[in-house]
Amino acid sequence: MKKILLALLFTCSTNVFATMIAPSTQQEIQYLLKALESSDCKFNRNGSWYGATEASAHLQKKYKYLADHNYISTTESFIDIGASKSSASGKAYEVKCGDSKPVESKQWFINTLKTYRTEKHD
Repeated sequence: MKKILLALLFTCSTNVFATMIAPSTQQEIQYLLKALESSDCKFNRNGSWYGATEASAHLQKKYKYLADHNYISTTESFIDIGASKSSASGKAYEVKCGDSKPVESKQWFINTLKTYRTEKHD
């Protein structure tokens, strides 16, 4: 009986505290990371410029960590917490595409998300 109660308590407590990220949110985040990875853009993190593939891999690791620890629940929360600034230094990330001026990654991801949502619903 004690084992059954412990198993029930464990199951209930993990269900109460575990936040499931909606499949549509997971899909949006993966789209954003793939959009960055397949772009010709550069990514500034803590004063150093990285290629899009390396930047996307870094953000994928941050996404996994944040998701595993229930720190995000929406695509926007991932952008705010994981994709807009360094968790180590607090400095904003930047994205530079071609000859254009660098923009804060938060804005780049928001714009990319808006485009994705518009195209998905058209």
